[in-house]
Amino acid sequence: MALERIVMTGVGLTAPNANGLRDFRHCLLSGVAKIQMIDLRYMGAVPAGVCDFDPLRYQRKKDLRNCTRAGSIGIFCAQEAFQDAGIDLTERDTARLGVYVGITEHGNVETENEVYALSQYNYDVKYWAHHHNPRTVANNPAGEINLKLNITGPHYTIGAACAAGNAGIIQAVQMLRLGEVDLALAGGISESIQSFGIFAGFRSQGALGHGEDPNRVSRPFDRARNGLVVSEGGCLFTLERLSDARRRGAKIYGEIAGYAMNTDATDAVLPNAERQEQCIRLALERAGITPKDVDIVNTHATSTPMGDAIECDAIRKVFGESPTTYINNTKSFIGHAMGAAGALELAGNLPAFEDGYVHPTINIEQLDPRCELPNLVINEPKQVGNIRVILNNSFGMLGTNSVLIVKKYEGD
Repeated sequence: MALERIVMTGVGLTAPNANGLRDFRHCLLSGVAKIQMIDLRYMGAVPAGVCDFDPLRYQRKKDLRNCTRAGSIGIFCAQEAFQDAGIDLTERDTARLGVYVGITEHGNVETENEVYALSQYNYDVKYWAHHHNPRTVANNPAGEINLKLNITGPHYTIGAACAAGNAGIIQAVQMLRLGEVDLALAGGISESIQSFGIFAGFRSQGALGHGEDPNRVSRPFDRARNGLVVSEGGCLFTLERLSDARRRGAKIYGEIAGYAMNTDATDAVLPNAERQEQCIRLALERAGITPKDVDIVNTHATSTPMGDAIECDAIRKVFGESPTTYINNTKSFIGHAMGAAGALELAGNLPAFEDGYVHPTINIEQLDPRCELPNLVINEPKQVGNIRVILNNSFGMLGTNSVLIVKKYEGD
């Protein structure tokens, strides 16, 4: 039985270097990263990716006091995605709209802040915020979107570590094909920079990047890389069945061609090249294509010494004999946006279907021999002409792997 064809019709995003897909794409093609140093509680100055969007565009000051940073990012991205897609929610049955938001973590920020505030009052719990519970439940980011936009269909967050952006989209595709919803909002969100515990955890693992120039700390594949840059961000897509999108004359960014998720089951932190390779091959099989059909592979590489090398091993085994597959990385621009990473990185590559460029991996001064890949695009964009297939890798802790393949929509 043929599966329903699912397409992407709207994009809303905020990244450390841009708001909106057009500006984001411009930064990726122009080599613009905007990582900055922030002063973090207990840790001092650390590089971080900070988003510069106006939460008051879609929320009131009261909302910001009572809700979460993740919720604000989600509401901003949701409103921008619906506007981009030309969807007026007042004209839709929102009971048939599903919201599926990938996250790496949630609740850390609010709990850390409450415990710190309580310490200023001799730990008297009467000062504990009564908004804490709804702020920290796992479904919060998706729930805040539904609450603000009066969406009455299903909402939930998908906890898949740093594979969560892809996982949110995959969930939406499945729900649309099952007929559970008629329209989906999906992708990933991260508020990670608000939590000192996340920075401290990566530092204790030896995985937190450092350097004098914050814009050069995230340097996947470079011999001198020393760890990742923690970033916040969000990217949500509107997804529809092709028949519905065509009926309303929607612009189509791309069509979901295939996907796969699996688990390493070998280590809580260190990835497994064999399992990553299996995940990539399964996605290709489901898409009905070969490695040589893929024009762009957007890598997950986070700028950690071992993680980058392991992923490169998996990519070489699949694409080593594909002369027309180009490889790039988006984290070199925006750092690691955790639950939002996969969705943001996919979005940054989607315009390649129209402009024919592969955006580069920046900050590579001396390529690590363990990370040598055929057609790795370094420091400058490369125009390659007709781009038809993008494969997006996104992997996470506890061995969760996700691969999403999107193809150019070229009609029937």
